[in-house]
Amino acid sequence: MSLITASKIDKYYGITPIIEGVSFHINKGDKIGIVGANGAGKSTLLKILVGEISADEGEIYLDKNASIGYLKQMDQFPGGGTVLEEVLKNSERFHLPDGANPEKWAKGILNSLSFGDDYLSKNVGLLSGGERTRLALAAMLLENPDIMILDEPTNHLDIGSLKWLEQYLKNYKGTLIVISHDRYFLDKLVKRIFEIENHKLTAYEGNYSQYLEKKRVKYEQDLKHYEKQQEEIRRQEDMIRMMKGHNTEHLVKRAQSREKRLAMVDRLEKPELFNSKIKLSFKESVQTGNDVLFAEGLAKAYGSQKLFCDVNLDIKRGERICIVGANGIGKTTLLKILLGKERADAGHFRLGQNVIPGYYDQQQEFLNKDKTVLDELHSMYIKYDQTELRALLGRFLFIGEDVFKTVGQLSGGEKARLALLELMMSGANLLIMDEPTNHLDIKAMEVIEDALLSFPGTLVIVSHDRYLLKKVPTSILELSQSGITTYLGNYDYYEEKSSSVGSAKAYMKSLGNSNMEAQTSENDAGPRLGSKEAREADKAAAAAEKKAAKALEKLEKEIADAESEVSSLEAELCRPDIFSNPAKCQEISGKIAELKEYIEKKYEELM
Repeated sequence: MSLITASKIDKYYGITPIIEGVSFHINKGDKIGIVGANGAGKSTLLKILVGEISADEGEIYLDKNASIGYLKQMDQFPGGGTVLEEVLKNSERFHLPDGANPEKWAKGILNSLSFGDDYLSKNVGLLSGGERTRLALAAMLLENPDIMILDEPTNHLDIGSLKWLEQYLKNYKGTLIVISHDRYFLDKLVKRIFEIENHKLTAYEGNYSQYLEKKRVKYEQDLKHYEKQQEEIRRQEDMIRMMKGHNTEHLVKRAQSREKRLAMVDRLEKPELFNSKIKLSFKESVQTGNDVLFAEGLAKAYGSQKLFCDVNLDIKRGERICIVGANGIGKTTLLKILLGKERADAGHFRLGQNVIPGYYDQQQEFLNKDKTVLDELHSMYIKYDQTELRALLGRFLFIGEDVFKTVGQLSGGEKARLALLELMMSGANLLIMDEPTNHLDIKAMEVIEDALLSFPGTLVIVSHDRYLLKKVPTSILELSQSGITTYLGNYDYYEEKSSSVGSAKAYMKSLGNSNMEAQTSENDAGPRLGSKEAREADKAAAAAEKKAAKALEKLEKEIADAESEVSSLEAELCRPDIFSNPAKCQEISGKIAELKEYIEKKYEELM
């Protein structure tokens, strides 16, 4: 049953197209992930779906009986109540199981999204932007609408909350539409991908990894069609030149006719597997010794709020350390202590020989919001001239007039790219990074990961990006109030061994809601590519194509041989012993006429 249908949707800002000709349908129970580069039009499409803005062209149909919940990237709560009060507002709209207690459910959901009991009575006006977004998510989950539309719901969640939300949404019975750059989340949850690229929408069946594979196959097919068309265009152009070269009225007309048909061909654009990417590589200016960073007994608290204590570190050259832990446990604070930007309450640390630390701050607080992009970079690296700096900025997709924007005008993703460029140019041999993939689209995330893997120095990274945590670290350190626990491996090993992340299934069971218990089975992987039928069809198509190619080759050879013979006979007519012999001239001229008629017939077959 179709709940949402879109037909030929266009949206422009001024004369700039955002989305064009977008059509799709969404059925009851679908779980759809929307992906695309920053600025591609993903959020714009959601706003059109919920009626916040109107399309310039096209139509949207929504089932009028379906309730819709919409989570924006930033939500405000103007009421000024407490956290618990705001979530419980309009409780008559909740679709909870019979007999369920709304307040108990609300507290359970809030707790699972990192709102402890001490937050429940806190005024929402005191919450940060990220906390307000998490609160809006909690309110929507409690409302449990028929259609849930989420714009980047995993931002500001720690790993425990991510795992809980993942499981909750897996068991959600309604229709889910989610924009996310969290590839791990998309792999676990969605069964269809809508990709927005070059203002168009393409639908793929499957999760994120399956979408990537299908996109790769589609790219190879599109490239093959493009190359085949280019080959045919070259062949036609060669024939047109040959026909014109004969300079007979009939063949010239044929050439002109063929030229007109060629001009009307809808020429394919060469497909690109990836759009423009930032080009990132971290280089160390000098090499450190084997001992890079040592810490013993570090502790930090703010008044009565204890963050952590007894943190011990012994980091060696070339290690890639990723730090995880619950929101509010002090991960960013620990990084700032190691950089000397904050003082520890207890303990000490030291850097090794020749260590040059470089810091990536997820808030980009060290960027001067009043400077232009070009001036900001020049103030850090005064030895570079404008031409060199603009070339570097171009590698990070700051093109043309973009370099004259002030830092304050930049989006979160643009600030992140500028901060990464400054870090890349620093020559640091110890990179300390706080959530480096926040605000970036998926392609930029992949560039960051590849650059980190090839960096010869040492990494200390705070991240909740599970794709990065699978790919980059040599070990994962979990920070808690009592110190550091080390897991010598990537995220898969950490997930297997860690006992700190609560089970979503156990949580659901504690609510007494058997209908919402976590499923243990994995998502259906869907139909497999390369079935027997598909292979047989490909084999038959390849055989037919091979046969046609042989026939074409034979035909072109016959034409070439005939034209070569005509040239030889015309050369004979120029010989004195031939042109002085009328009978011989007539015989050769007759053969030439027959051959030209034969050639014209062969050209007809080519058409």
